[in-house]
Amino acid sequence: MNVHISKMTGKLDGFKAISSNTMTNPYCVKQNASDNPNNICTKCYSHTMLKSYRKNMQPSLQRNSDLLSTRILTSDELPSVLDAFFRFNAHGELINETHLINLVNIAKYNSHCNFALWTKRNDLIAKYFKNNEKPSNLILIYSNSKISNIMSKPPKYFNKTFNNVLENEYVEKQNCTGQQCKNCLLCYKHNDIDTIVEKVKKY
Repeated sequence: MNVHISKMTGKLDGFKAISSNTMTNPYCVKQNASDNPNNICTKCYSHTMLKSYRKNMQPSLQRNSDLLSTRILTSDELPSVLDAFFRFNAHGELINETHLINLVNIAKYNSHCNFALWTKRNDLIAKYFKNNEKPSNLILIYSNSKISNIMSKPPKYFNKTFNNVLENEYVEKQNCTGQQCKNCLLCYKHNDIDTIVEKVKKY
């Protein structure tokens, strides 16, 4: 069984990604069901898509969930990435430390490519990178779960924060609204921008 690489569309047109199944990730399921309206996970685009018009993606994403979270892949099983920029977790969230280790190893194996990993699982990140070196081509982006509460300082080991605000809030700070990722690349390059702000999407 090979790691499934998705070809992205819409805002992420031109990118490829390695993702997992949001619908079966205990962390995602719990956060999506939260009764806190300020939790961005309650407005999860992935849950909405995978339950409806992207339902056919679930089997391939579930294969990734199973493969990446149950054992460390051998070097022969690591996918070769030909792109200059690549996304981890376009769908889904880190499942466990094994999942994280496999993504780190994929980044190491493809040292020519810049990988960006979005995650809310600071617990897994802090535990792993306390004793392990972070590859220079892996950009860690802390996905802030609180809507309209911009977090400007990334947690330890993270390069950037990603924040969601309401459409009419912090308009002057919204630097991830109205463009495609391939024409921006703020999240995929090492630069002096460490706070990403996007308006909450409507699905």
